[in-house]
Amino acid sequence: MFDYIRNWFQRRFSDPNTITLTILLVIGFSLIVFWGNILAPFLVAAVFAYLLEWPVSGLRRLGIRRTIAAMVVFIAFITLMLLLTIFLVPVVWEQSFNLIRELPQIAQAWDDLMDQAQEYAPAFIEPQQIQAFTETITNRLLSFGETLLAQSVTSLVNVFTILIYVIIVPLLVFFMLKDKDILLEHFNRILPAQRRLISQVGWEMNVQTRNYIRGKALEIVIVGVVTYIVLTLFGLRYAALMATLVGFSVLIPYIGAAVVTVPLALVGLFQFGISGTLFWLITAYLIIQALDGNLLVPLLFSEAVSLHPVYIIAAVLVFGAFWGFWGVFFAIPLASLVKAVITAFSEQRQLQEQEEEKRESAAEAEVAGK
Repeated sequence: MFDYIRNWFQRRFSDPNTITLTILLVIGFSLIVFWGNILAPFLVAAVFAYLLEWPVSGLRRLGIRRTIAAMVVFIAFITLMLLLTIFLVPVVWEQSFNLIRELPQIAQAWDDLMDQAQEYAPAFIEPQQIQAFTETITNRLLSFGETLLAQSVTSLVNVFTILIYVIIVPLLVFFMLKDKDILLEHFNRILPAQRRLISQVGWEMNVQTRNYIRGKALEIVIVGVVTYIVLTLFGLRYAALMATLVGFSVLIPYIGAAVVTVPLALVGLFQFGISGTLFWLITAYLIIQALDGNLLVPLLFSEAVSLHPVYIIAAVLVFGAFWGFWGVFFAIPLASLVKAVITAFSEQRQLQEQEEEKRESAAEAEVAGK
């Protein structure tokens, strides 16, 4: 058994490129696991830098110097963030607190719905089951409201941390955009000479991450705006809050859309009751989700590495358990990284086997010649 493991290790890690890639992966994951909280501002800045590199590159193609292009894009980005902070955030904040105050009424509306269901189908629905299910829903809603209030208080306590992010992240974004080539050159200096596999995996991950971040940003905006317009047309009271939840739900593939359906349906039930308006509201929401999954996602992520839905859900669960929100956000790129590493190792093994076959053929030809 020991000889088998030793032979396997020698076959897999006899090439310096494989060793350097393995060491880099171990160091990278170790830094994130142990110093993830410290490195969080750098991760946030890297996300925005990837997002803003697109317009910077466009200005560069027009002949504008990188420093000037970075400044123009950065100023436009800061202006947009300020506008969102002034106009969108207060509305979402106010609607959130209004929704929290009305959670008991929403729970009562659900209770009434269950009573009506029991009246219509007494033979199929037992009162004890309805009562237990209703108590569970009510407790969940009330605990959800308490959690939001606690988080709000905690956020107020951590104002200093928020201010640090507000100052540090924009500075990091600006310097990452302005000095991108210099930073990449510095990073390349510390890499070993034997880095063919690192370059291969790095190129694939750069394409994947860039496409993912840009695509997700556009998807959030498009889905959020379309949802807000539709909900406003229906006259839903918490249109801005629900549209924001629906927009950010696309960060969690498959799971997010299912989860955000519950608060949207409960708010619609509370406002419209069991009516045709509620039916058409949910139908319109499902149409938005269908168009997002079958039309918008294929258009935005045309360059993305295809991953099976089972692998995507597994990546969301695993990396989300490890690193919380950022694990969920980077679930698809991280899953693509795993795929790229496995592909690189497989190709390296095939190259080694081909080289061994060539050496054996050369040796056999030499023996036959003698």
